[in-house]
Amino acid sequence: MSYIVHRPSFTERLINLGANAASLTWPVLGRAFPQRLEVDDNRSYWASQTPDYRPGPPLTERTTADLAIIGGGFTGTSTAYYFSRRYPEKRVVLLEAKSLGSGASGRNGGMLLNWVTGITDHSDEMTRRLYDTTKAGMGAILALIQRHNLPVQHRLDGTVTVYTSAERAEAAHAECERYNQIGVPVRTLSADELRHDLDLRGTFGGQLDPHSGQINGAQLTRALRPVLVEQGVTIYEGTPVLKIREGAGYTLTTPFGEVQAKALVLATNGYTGALGYYFRDALFPLHSHVFATAPIPPEQRAAIGWRAYAGYSDDLDRIAYSTMTDNGSMIFGGGSNASYGYLFGNRTAYPGSPDSARSNFRTVEGTFRRYLPAASLLPVTHRWTGTLGFTLNRSPLIGARGETRSLLYAIGYCGHGVTLANLAGEILTDLYSGDDERWRGLPFINAPYRKLPPEPFRWLGYQTFTRLTGKSPRV
Repeated sequence: MSYIVHRPSFTERLINLGANAASLTWPVLGRAFPQRLEVDDNRSYWASQTPDYRPGPPLTERTTADLAIIGGGFTGTSTAYYFSRRYPEKRVVLLEAKSLGSGASGRNGGMLLNWVTGITDHSDEMTRRLYDTTKAGMGAILALIQRHNLPVQHRLDGTVTVYTSAERAEAAHAECERYNQIGVPVRTLSADELRHDLDLRGTFGGQLDPHSGQINGAQLTRALRPVLVEQGVTIYEGTPVLKIREGAGYTLTTPFGEVQAKALVLATNGYTGALGYYFRDALFPLHSHVFATAPIPPEQRAAIGWRAYAGYSDDLDRIAYSTMTDNGSMIFGGGSNASYGYLFGNRTAYPGSPDSARSNFRTVEGTFRRYLPAASLLPVTHRWTGTLGFTLNRSPLIGARGETRSLLYAIGYCGHGVTLANLAGEILTDLYSGDDERWRGLPFINAPYRKLPPEPFRWLGYQTFTRLTGKSPRV
């Protein structure tokens, strides 16, 4: 008589460890992790990878500038970079309220993606142009990193949109065929192909964009600081702008100083409303809750079902997304209304996070476990909340305004700004110079916007669409 001995799979062994979760250590994936690794200071994983970074000094005097930039994230640093390269003779001053990359640029999900949200022109010509524009933007980011040998974690091995029903997967296949006909190189993945590379529960296939990936935004913005300084840019950190006065140029008042500038860049995204009347009726700050797991080595990533690609997102209204870092940490966000929050009065800080949002994080982590149950016992090492800028029609706003076109802005990326915000530096520099032909006709350049209602209707409207109906615009 022969016997078949059942040898539990890696996934079964991992799930069976749940009974031992109360022990002092979790022998997850063949390693011993402390039972509690949570970091409760709202510091993002991305920022934790810049341990030696120290913010520069604040502004403590009156000074002048040809161009003042408010905001030290992707938009602000990329504008300072391209502007100072084109106009080395002009004085550029960058003012950052906290430290470079401390806003959404260092507190996002890390997805480096093509496309632009909120666009209603779906013609073949515009579709191909938008893809080519963002693809070139990613190429410019990589070229910048290589040109200056910046220590920035990044990967460009593709991301996948996964489909949660057979009907949506079939519709995506037809969409992919159309994209291929106009020269957009995305590819359909069958359910089996997806499962082989990225084994996510409850998915029926995917669409692979091979020209997309992931980047550490905190490392990028902070690694750029010495490059910008060498190019003549003056950077003041710990310097919030309290008031802007227009007259013969722009007078920026800070806690301990003042800047008189001929031209101004608003690179403040979700924080723009705090500056006063600029775009206060155009966008609102939305707070996004994100977490990161402990890292695992490559062979164990494959064992839990993640064998390829930089990241994925799903096709649901409250989009869930995840990326895998070079060292094997998984970043996850979205997936439900609990993943986001709007605070009454356009407040730009989510007070007390992550402690104040523990139930939100539990919900986000539950979505992660449903998609990838084999990773459910990985300890969470970082939880953070980032502030995004959203417009009513989900379309970004980039352009120049005023009689002299000296007020430049790039805001409202609606959670899709890692690529576009870095590209904004080139766009704003071209708009300043008047040499902007390559951007003309793009629907988010110098575009009008739908006005948001004032409070309390803004807050009530958000709650109606999210908490009461369970429906919300896709973000």
